[in-house]
Amino acid sequence: MAFHEVRFPDNISRGARGGPERRTQIVELASGAEERNASWANSRRRYDVAYGIRRADDLAAVVAFFEARNGRLHGFRFKDWADFKSCLPSQTPGPTDQPIGTGNGSATLFQITKRYTSGAQSWTRAITKPVAGTITIALNGTPQASGWSVSTATGLITFTTAPAPGVAITAGFEFDVPVRFDTDALDVTLDLERLGSITSIPLMEIRT
Repeated sequence: MAFHEVRFPDNISRGARGGPERRTQIVELASGAEERNASWANSRRRYDVAYGIRRADDLAAVVAFFEARNGRLHGFRFKDWADFKSCLPSQTPGPTDQPIGTGNGSATLFQITKRYTSGAQSWTRAITKPVAGTITIALNGTPQASGWSVSTATGLITFTTAPAPGVAITAGFEFDVPVRFDTDALDVTLDLERLGSITSIPLMEIRT
């Protein structure tokens, strides 16, 4: 298996349904109380892109994309239109959007992350598929035009010189979700006008 650094067609993904999924085990006790345990430390996203197909050409594009990925075998990029920025949906990504680390004078590698916060609780998501040309970096709030590089295949930021101890490292970016098809068969229905439709095209996030 391999990961193909190609994005699922944007005009079809825009109409997809889906979002984050978690796995929680719940045991109901004799008293009626519950014991809950998180099976997954991190969420996993699931989508259905069949809802984005509006024309026969869309259908042909999905079939071609499916065949090129060998069904479930190879992963690819997917734009989640509900969550693809380091900032709020109405805003433009900026270099101080997300904290990604603190300098210690020796570390030069930092993973791009996005933090989801509600009240006193938060969860940090590793971003492994940032979009080329959208990443900006700041040190202690000062934008850095040079002195760093980024791998869009892993989401790792590499600094030429290690940030000094205590320096806050932040980033702004757009990102894709690494996914694969969650089926090895496409059930295509052709109507009288030969427009065609597919009942379901499930995608599953993969951990890279």
